[in-house]
Amino acid sequence: MPLPRFAVVDVETSGLSTRRHRILQVGVVTVESDGSIGDEWSTLVRRRWPWSRVGPRGVHGITRRSLRGAPRSADVMRELGRRLDGAVFTAHNADFDAEFLERAAKRAGVSLDLRTRVCTLRLSRRLDADRQLTHGLTDVCARYGVTVERHHDALEDARATAAVLPHLLAASGITDAVDLDAALRPRLGAEVLEGGNGRAQTRDSIGR
Repeated sequence: MPLPRFAVVDVETSGLSTRRHRILQVGVVTVESDGSIGDEWSTLVRRRWPWSRVGPRGVHGITRRSLRGAPRSADVMRELGRRLDGAVFTAHNADFDAEFLERAAKRAGVSLDLRTRVCTLRLSRRLDADRQLTHGLTDVCARYGVTVERHHDALEDARATAAVLPHLLAASGITDAVDLDAALRPRLGAEVLEGGNGRAQTRDSIGR
């Protein structure tokens, strides 16, 4: 059986706490079973209160003004759920993105099941048993000759993650749905693909 479709997702947030901070931008790139890019989608997310803090603008470049005409979180979560339907949720440090998305969906009253996930950060670390390398998204991209146009733009980071995904799957010996299913099984999946429970203190430091 061929590999499934992957919905490669990246989020930009106002901070690192899922309790205190919120999603500002979502980007999704669909990778088809043959490794080709299907479609892309990106949106900013309107804050409930216009004066709410947007966090490190020097990192993500998002301002309160730019969010004023953006869709509401509930609409974004519904559209995201539609795009994830039938695809495997994938992200670089998947736990970080999934936790923010799950909380946003819960607040909006939208059903979003992200329990099955592939983490490219964990895949990259798994390939570096002696921990000689760093595994931030830009580091992984550099190793596979992938250019990141605007790091910390959700769509650009999703594109970059989608571009390295086939390389990481192949290097991990995951060539079809049977291999992927084996890797996603309980315990092995949590260890290899799902990102683990540890969380670094800054978004950039997660790739160490």
